[in-house]
Amino acid sequence: MEEDIVITLVREARKDFPRMGAKKLLIYLKPSLAAMDISMGRDAFIELLYRNFMLVRRERNKRKTTFSSHWMHKYPNLIVGYIPLLPNQLWVSDITYVEAGNSGVAYLSLITDACSHKVVGWNLSRNLRSSGTLSALKMALRSLTGKQQFRLIHHSDRGSQYCCRDYVELLTRHNIRISMTESGDPRENAIAERINGILKTEWLYDYKPDSWQTMIDYTSKIIDLYNHHRPHQSIGYMVPEMIHQTGLKTERKWKNYYHVPNGSQYMEKEAVKK
Repeated sequence: MEEDIVITLVREARKDFPRMGAKKLLIYLKPSLAAMDISMGRDAFIELLYRNFMLVRRERNKRKTTFSSHWMHKYPNLIVGYIPLLPNQLWVSDITYVEAGNSGVAYLSLITDACSHKVVGWNLSRNLRSSGTLSALKMALRSLTGKQQFRLIHHSDRGSQYCCRDYVELLTRHNIRISMTESGDPRENAIAERINGILKTEWLYDYKPDSWQTMIDYTSKIIDLYNHHRPHQSIGYMVPEMIHQTGLKTERKWKNYYHVPNGSQYMEKEAVKK
């Protein structure tokens, strides 16, 4: 029976994507379904998952990882209304906490390309020291070729990890322009916040590692799955690695936030690039 085959495929896919949403899961499974000459629409697929108790419930949690009340120099926001047209024009950075089982709490530093949505650098640390963010930045820099960094902007919040001397000097040495949020509003770093949320809600919330090395290995695995296999709505349901390597133009939709004249609030504008 076709429905039994679909359920079997879903169970297999859930091993790598335990909390992926139904719409993206259907897109991910389409090649396998087509190979078996099975056609199923989105609504029928969601109904099938619902009847078999296979829809996932999203969880939200928040812990403060940004300390911005420090003496170090803070940089202006250079990306208000800015839409990168190619990879390696804008990197966005953030730190999020994750539960690490017996190891307690860990802190995941991520650097994501804003055009392709590929995670280009990451580090998992036991603390919030700048060494974690520096390691993520060094990984991202190793991915650059030629003179790509000369047109690159690095955007982050105003946390001490991003304002510290070593981090700023490394960016400056590579001729990368520095941009930072100017308020506590997470929409000023929306793409980075979104990537954090995907990794946590789709993989990390339910994961209970038995050691620190297991946690590092699992983090590496899910970032690889995110970059190479997970469809992403903002880039036309393609995968980040494909966009990052080819610069392929797709229909993209994401939200930009523009300051209104008095600076007291934001106007939300839907940006569509073809």
